Amino acid sequence: MPRLRLKRYLFTGLLTVMPLWITWLVFKFVLGLLAGMGAPLVSAFLGTLGFVAPQAANQLNQTWPTFVLALMLTLIALYLIGFLANRVIGQRLFHAFDTLLQRIPLVQTIYGGTKKLMAVLQNKPSGVQRVVLVDFPRKGMKVVGFVTRVMIEEGTGREMAAVYIPTTPNPTGGYLEVVPVEELTPTDWTMDQAMAFIISGGAVAPDTLPAPPAALSEDRT
Repeated sequence: MPRLRLKRYLFTGLLTVMPLWITWLVFKFVLGLLAGMGAPLVSAFLGTLGFVAPQAANQLNQTWPTFVLALMLTLIALYLIGFLANRVIGQRLFHAFDTLLQRIPLVQTIYGGTKKLMAVLQNKPSGVQRVVLVDFPRKGMKVVGFVTRVMIEEGTGREMAAVYIPTTPNPTGGYLEVVPVEELTPTDWTMDQAMAFIISGGAVAPDTLPAPPAALSEDRT
């Protein structure tokens, strides 16, 4: 009896801590990326400060102060970039920057593709729902995917959708599949709802799921 109680309490404690742990992992990943962006600026700042005030530089050159300073610099930089992007002069500067990057072959491919993906995810594709369900990794198993583009298959004329399938709980990694449009299961989910479903491992989800088009057509017949 005490053994069963011990297992039950451990399992209950695990279920209680799991949401906090997943939240911490996601925030740690995002904050780590943001701090990494500002790390070179902090290193340059501490190097300059070392000539003027060596003691202050040594005190700041610790793990947590450096991390917090890098994070703050990145957030300030992102705020200023967003502020400029909403101004005419900022739009002109970013357009000139984009034009410069387009002249560099490898950089243009990575930067241009990422920028197009961000723009596509912000706009709903014509004729196809953005958030869909796809059979993966086999028929009968469903995953949430984001339609990024619809193409026409040569010879058959079928509409083929490029679908990005993110992983759980980190949606920044995933798979890219080209799926016939008729095999997609459309949903009325928003991007926020889909991301919450993915990050939470399915815990945050609607009570019902849309049926695939084939099932709907069978019910009507």
